[in-house]
Amino acid sequence: MTLSAPIHQLKRRARLLSRRERIPLHAALDRIATDEGYRSWSLLVAKQPRTETARALLPHFASGDLVLMAGRPGQGKTLASLGLLAEAMRAGRRGVFFTLEYTPADVAGRLRALGIEPDEFAGLFDCDCSDAISADYIVGTLATAPRGTVVVIDYLQLLDQRRDTPELVLQVRTLRAFARERGLILVFISQVDRSYEASGKPFPDIADVRLPNPLDLSLFDKACFLNRGEVHVRTGA
Repeated sequence: MTLSAPIHQLKRRARLLSRRERIPLHAALDRIATDEGYRSWSLLVAKQPRTETARALLPHFASGDLVLMAGRPGQGKTLASLGLLAEAMRAGRRGVFFTLEYTPADVAGRLRALGIEPDEFAGLFDCDCSDAISADYIVGTLATAPRGTVVVIDYLQLLDQRRDTPELVLQVRTLRAFARERGLILVFISQVDRSYEASGKPFPDIADVRLPNPLDLSLFDKACFLNRGEVHVRTGA
């Protein structure tokens, strides 16, 4: 279904609607989505194609890389990350999606939104939705993963939310060392601070990454910043 305007313009309409009618932004987004023929804003975003972004990203990454996949809500971080996994698996690599946000059914639905049937990658794709996800959990789960496996972690800012896990910087250092030792590509979905929307910049950058807890972002080898359906890749976060 063709949209009446690009997603960033629809979001602007929703913000204006939210202010004018004094309703929550999420309700305004859903109303805009309904006008476009979708039941909700999340479904509208899910139905927009992201596979070209995924194909463009994969060649940028090498075994051992730690990567940020950062953007504001609604910019397609999850879909781009799943599309990246699909491209890796089409090349015969294993793909693993760790998520503290979604259920397996949610993930399957998002793959289908990309035109991908999960059964297409039987034996290559794993989706782990455990509440125990942390650096130690990921290391243990991937102990025998083959070199070149692409791993997505959804999402960075949630890794140290439990009191029994190490602080975020220690977990990222652990995963960095593990990725290099095993030759894996680890992609961390990351939030971007809302202040970016008033910056006027075409893409977020490292300064816009939301960090509720201290983290040395130079630990990441590459960063992908998404905005308005496009992606900017930066080497050396």
